[in-house]
Amino acid sequence: MPPSELVLDSAGAVYHLGLQPEEIADKIIVVGDPGRVAKISNKFDSVEHKVSKREFVTHTGYIGNERITVLSTGIGVDNIDIVMNELDALRNIDLTTRMAKGKLNPLKIIRLGTCGALSRDIPVGSFIQSNYAIGLDGVMHFYGCAYEEDELELTRKFMEHVNWNIDGLRPYAIRGSATLSAYFQEGFFQGITATACGFYGPQGRQLRLPLAMQNLNDAMSNFTYNDLAMANYEMESSALFGLGSALGHECTTVCAVIANRLRNEFLKDYQPAIDQLIDKVLEAFTTH
Repeated sequence: MPPSELVLDSAGAVYHLGLQPEEIADKIIVVGDPGRVAKISNKFDSVEHKVSKREFVTHTGYIGNERITVLSTGIGVDNIDIVMNELDALRNIDLTTRMAKGKLNPLKIIRLGTCGALSRDIPVGSFIQSNYAIGLDGVMHFYGCAYEEDELELTRKFMEHVNWNIDGLRPYAIRGSATLSAYFQEGFFQGITATACGFYGPQGRQLRLPLAMQNLNDAMSNFTYNDLAMANYEMESSALFGLGSALGHECTTVCAVIANRLRNEFLKDYQPAIDQLIDKVLEAFTTH
């Protein structure tokens, strides 16, 4: 893998994250907000590595005997493309020889984030676990990855149901890790997550510009697939699930609901919900 493809910095660390292989654990929590990293690592018994580069802040430490990494990705699927490829390189490429290792070293990655609900029945302050993500972005179209039958069927039915008509952008559906999803059943709404490539128009917010699909949110709100409803909007899970699955890692997303898009509600003080969700994710990683 030549220097232009596998890009390393002057210290031999992966280029954007600034990390060396020994600085990450096999269990990783990814968050969007860099400020959320310390909030989580403050609950560790000890912290052995702290690395900060651009919006990517990484803390690795221990709770009891469990070694856990928490890493901020910033916002959006474009950053997830960087994070997933560089995390995989740290585990599955010898950075000295630039050769792929012979044996896969899988990671368990939980995205802990915030979202907007797409169902009137999901209140602000509650939690959603994403069984599938529907990518309203283009990241996975740049990779030659195969899709499972259920993912292809979900994509087709979604496009038919909402009468998808945005030229040049084809949605894609990706299933999350069933293993990690099993950690988050009690106290969580289950459903399908729409991953948008932006916050305003791509999520149906209209300020001064018109929307290409005026009624997309209403159409999504009553879409179901195999008894799973369309639950929420966020901005990272499609690339996380897609790249994670293709590279052999386990990935899921859990979000605190800070807005209900159909009821036009926003939870101004959502920090207590985030604090509860942090505890639930740390419990999952320390008991499984």
